[in-house]
Formats: sequence, C-alpha cells, structure tokens
Amino acid sequence: MGFSFFGTRALGVVVLLLSLGWLPGCAGSIAPGQPGAPALWTPADKHGFGSARSEQSKVWYTLGSGELTEVFYPTLGSPSVRELYFVVSDGHSFAESELDATEHHIELTDPRSLTYRQVNTARSGKYRLTKTYVTDPQRHTVLFDLRFESLSGEPYALYVVFDPSLANDGMNDSGTSENGVLLAEDGSAASALLAQPAFEKTSSGYLGTSDGWTDLYGDFVMNWDYRSAPEGNVVQTGRLSVNGLGQRQSATLVLGFGTTAQEAREAARGSQKEGFAQVARKYAEGWHTWLGSLPPAPASAEQWLTTYDVSLMVMAASEDKTYRGAFIASPSMPWAWGLGLENPSGAYHLVWSRDLYQIATALLAAGDKPAADRALDHLFNVQQKPDGSFPQNATVEGTPHWTNLQLDEVALPIVLAWQLGRADARTYSDHVKKAADFLVANGPVSPQDRWENQSGYSPGTIAAEIAGLICAADLARRNGDTASAASYEATADSWQHQVEGWTVTTNGPLAPHPYYLRLTKDGNPNAGTTYSLGDGGPSAMDQRRMVDASFLELVRLGVKSASDSAITQSLPVIDTQLKVETPSGTFWRRYDFDGYGETPEGGPWEISEPDTGKTLGRAWPIFAGERGEYALSAGQPADTWLAAMARSGNEGYLLPEQVWDGRPPSGQPGFVAGKGTFSATPLVWSHAQFVRLAWSILAGYPIEQPSLVACRYTSVCRKQR
Repeated sequence: MGFSFFGTRALGVVVLLLSLGWLPGCAGSIAPGQPGAPALWTPADKHGFGSARSEQSKVWYTLGSGELTEVFYPTLGSPSVRELYFVVSDGHSFAESELDATEHHIELTDPRSLTYRQVNTARSGKYRLTKTYVTDPQRHTVLFDLRFESLSGEPYALYVVFDPSLANDGMNDSGTSENGVLLAEDGSAASALLAQPAFEKTSSGYLGTSDGWTDLYGDFVMNWDYRSAPEGNVVQTGRLSVNGLGQRQSATLVLGFGTTAQEAREAARGSQKEGFAQVARKYAEGWHTWLGSLPPAPASAEQWLTTYDVSLMVMAASEDKTYRGAFIASPSMPWAWGLGLENPSGAYHLVWSRDLYQIATALLAAGDKPAADRALDHLFNVQQKPDGSFPQNATVEGTPHWTNLQLDEVALPIVLAWQLGRADARTYSDHVKKAADFLVANGPVSPQDRWENQSGYSPGTIAAEIAGLICAADLARRNGDTASAASYEATADSWQHQVEGWTVTTNGPLAPHPYYLRLTKDGNPNAGTTYSLGDGGPSAMDQRRMVDASFLELVRLGVKSASDSAITQSLPVIDTQLKVETPSGTFWRRYDFDGYGETPEGGPWEISEPDTGKTLGRAWPIFAGERGEYALSAGQPADTWLAAMARSGNEGYLLPEQVWDGRPPSGQPGFVAGKGTFSATPLVWSHAQFVRLAWSILAGYPIEQPSLVACRYTSVCRKQR
C-alpha cells in the first residue's frame, strides 16, 4: 500500500512538503509554524541573579521557578534569553517539564558569591535534577553543571528546551543547528548552546507549533530535527546523551553570546575547554576579592550576614559593564511589563535617578565610594539634560525612555554630589548649578511624585528639593558663587516654611488632628479637591483621604525634626491606613487604594481604567527601612525594621518590591504573607535600603542625611561621615 501511494505525483507532494519544512524529522528541513506564539517574559519573582565581577564578561543570568530565566547580553538593558528548562521522558508513557512536575529548591552555594544551585525533585519520586550556575569572568558565557539522578532506577531520556530572545526581542530570532551546537541570531546578537557530552539530537522550531515541548508532549519521543527556523519566536531543543541515565548522569552546558554566531560558538567552546570547575573558582574569587575590599559588615547585620552580602553583590551586579555607573532598577519584568506591554523591554531594565541615588548612597555607606562616584558621573554626564533636569528614566546608554518630570529626581543627584564631596568647579558649573537653577525655576510643584502617577505638592518631593538646594548652596559658596548660594537658600527656606501649609490638612476625615497628605493638587490641604489615583486605583478621591509615608523624607533629609508635631501626628494615621503585620514583620503599602499589584486571586497587574478594583498594591519592604531610619532620628532602636526586611527575602536571599499582605485571606495557593509577590525581585532599591539601614543603626542616625540640612533646620549638627 505504501508503494502505491508514493507514486510519481505523491513524490512531488513530498518534495514540496520537504521544501516547506512541513514533514517532521527531516534533516535539513525548515521548521513549520512561523513565527510562533508571541514572545513574553517570564515571571518577575527571581530566586537567583548572578554575573561575574569582571567587566570583561558582559552577561547576567536570572533564575526562577526551577529554571534559567532571562539572561542579559550585552547590557543590562537587553535581555537575550527567555528561558531554558529540561524535559524528562521514559520514551513511552510520559514526558514532563521540570517546571510543572518537580518541587523546586534553590541554594546559594557560597554566601560570598552569587553562585546558585537549583534542585528539582520529581513529585512522582522518579528523578532529580541539580543545576549549578556561574558566568565566565573572561567570556560572555553562562555555564551550568548538571546532575541528573534516576531515583527509581529506571532509564529516562533528558532534553533541554531553550528559548532565545536575542537583542531584547523574541520575535526576530533565527535558529540553526550545526554539528550538535544550537545557534541563534538576531542582527546584532547571537547565542550558541552546547553540551558536554554533546547533544545526540537537535532541533530548532517555533514556540507552540514546532518546538521541542510540543514534539515531546505528543508521544514522549523527540521526532523532529528541524535544522532551521528563520525569523520568529525560535525555541531550540537538544537531547542529551542517554548513557547511564538509569542511575546518574553529569553534564556541562554552556550558553555563549557574541555579535555573530561564530563569536558565540567560540566563546562557548572556550569556556567548555576551561571546564566548569575552573570557571566557577574564578567566578567565586572575583566576588570574594570585591567583598574583601570593603569594610566588614556592621554589627547590626551580623544576624543577617548572608542577606547583607547578597545585597551588596546584587547592587554591584546591577551595574552595567559597558555604561559604567548605570545601575538598573531590577533584572525582571513584572506583570504587564512582562506581557508584551513594551517591546523592547523597558521599565525595570532602565536607570532611574531616584533608584540610582538609593543604590549609590548604600554603596557609599558600605565603603565602595568609587561605585557611588560612577553613579553620579552617569547621572551628570549621561542622563542630565541641557536645562539641568533629568529624565524620568533612561536606558543604560542614556536615552530618555519615559518623558515625565519628577523634581526629586532632579534634586537627589545634587545631594549625592554633596555627600561625595564633589565640589570641583566643573561639577558645580556644568551640573549642580544647572540642576539647582531648574529647581528654583520649576519647583516646588512636581509634574510627578515619587510614585509617578500624580502631580502636585508632595512633601517627599519638596523635602528632596529643599535638601538639594541647601547642598547646592554650599557647593556654590565653595566655588565663589555667593549670589546663587543666597538664592538657593532663600528658596529652600521659603519652601521649608510653607511645606506644612501646602500638605498638612487640619480638617481631613482620617484623624481629628493635623496630618500630612500624600500630596495636594492645589496647595490647599483643607480643600476637598479630588483626583484619579491611576495604576488601576479609584477615581475622584478626596485628596484629604489619601496618605502615604513620603513625609518621612522630610526627617530623613534633615528638613524637619523627628519630633515635629505634624510628623508625629501623621505616623498613627499612616499606620492605621497602610500598616500590614506579617510573620516576617511590619510593612506598609504605598497609599490607600493603590492598584499596582496582583489581582485578589494572584493574577498579573495590567494597565486598566480606574475604579476597576481588579488589582491591589501590596506592602513594600522599603517602607520598613524608611521607618527604621525615622526611628533612629527619633532616638529609637531600628533592629526590628532591619529584621523585617531580611525576613522578606526568598530562598536565594533576594528582596522583593512587594510582599503578600493577606488581602484577601485566601489568595492563591502557595502565597505566604510577608514574602514576595510576583513583583520585581530582586528590587535593587530594597537591597540598597537594607544595607543603608544596617550602617545607619551602627551610626545611630540616617547616615545619608546631609548634615548641613539637618543643622540648618533641626539644630542637629553632625560631622558628615
């Protein structure tokens, strides 16, 4: 029967199908199903993050849900991998992904190195995969040591499924396989995946149509070996050697990058030749050397030493290696940002002046002044605009991304310059003066506050503006510009005197006494002016009803005393409205009715119309740190707040942007109150706040507080560290 079908006419059909790549298992064929399903980023709650300390290796890896997730190359603004995971099959009755079929555990194998190990054990009890990751300090490569154990004693086949998303765009990759090496390219970037022992079979296809998981899911065997998958959402598959899989197998996989496939392959082969053990030793030594160059951790952090060291390393690893001083907000893409909202990716892969100030002051506190100087150089020489302002955020290269203006982001670089002692004439005239003049001309009302969705009189923003102007005045005098110094001080004094009149209500509904508002739209805190909250929150909210903890910036920056009555009366208001008690400790939400978070069921946040009530902003660990800094200013202990931040970390000691707050009580199975949500993890600001609070506890006051500001307005005069 077969012969009669394959007559002359049928043979022509087969030739046509072969040319189109529509017959599975045909060597040299082109994969069907172009371009494949849409390319989306993986969940943002990472459990591991690492990169070599060297500048030569321009690659970063992230881990989550038991797999390798986004890998960045050649900058921290350019994720070039979506995911890499393994599939296990017995060849006749099942094929299952380690993502779904195993219990995931992650270990930091060395508390002074960002070396992580994932241990995935099958819920069936049949097998275990153990994967240890490092990057090569000399090459653009990620290496992982793999151990596969058959716990049942039965033989299993093991496959790797790899989804490149080169050049920050997963829809334009082209994949090929040459001599057992999986290659992918997208214009300016390329990847090469190889294994030792070498892959026995390889294939390149498209997500959801001709990828390896789709192939294996059907009959538990890898049938396809497509050699080419041009221009689409390419997913590549390799079958590892089956020798010895009845007991245990070890292998080393190397993922290399370059501007061309040849470069990527050479990098991968170079790392493979050197071997995992040697590369891992050099990788660890790089982190050991850097940590050893810093002062020992303060006594306050001794109980949380691993969290402290990881926080330092996360901050250091978040600095780009081409554009030095450019520290991104997080190596993750939360919620809507990971669902294709931005292509290429932006948001958390960008540099924010405010976040960079937090990171730089923490590194300065920890003893890495050169890194803080690089951060300021990036702000002044790369980000700052000719008019003296700074963009809302920018790529690591310095290209403005979002176009709004936030005046705290203009003021905080001035404060950082003063803290670093950058009083030279060029820094003052070309940068500090321009920024200060911009504040005088445009403040105190900011087009956006620090939560980036409201304009108005914000006490937190005004605190930064006042501190920036007083620091600018000191730098002006050191450079002989007494006229500007007088102008800056006069403006700052005026705003310091008026900030309560602009932002403290005396007739608000939340308390019978005065309290600070999040902001006012009109500078009249006793008016019932309404506004829409944005980020999925309600519309037409009375400004007297909306509070947040941003007024504590007035104390942290030395603009108001910790014992100021408006400050102390505002604390119980935000505690009543925003405080959350969890097993990890006490945290606060940003503001009431905040919609920037998951749905009640744990689904992703998406940009939506106000009043939907679909999403809930959760509690943030950084507010425990800010309350700790306030406590020190008030002469109170702050160890409780440091402990809360540390306990919010996950198995990989990474600190989240938000933690679960118990709303609603049920939530999604597996959610733990006081532990991270699907928000950005690690949030580098969280790690910076932890480190800075640890050093502040040692000092007994917020160490980043500009002493001359506090001396001027609170009569607390200290010598700046």
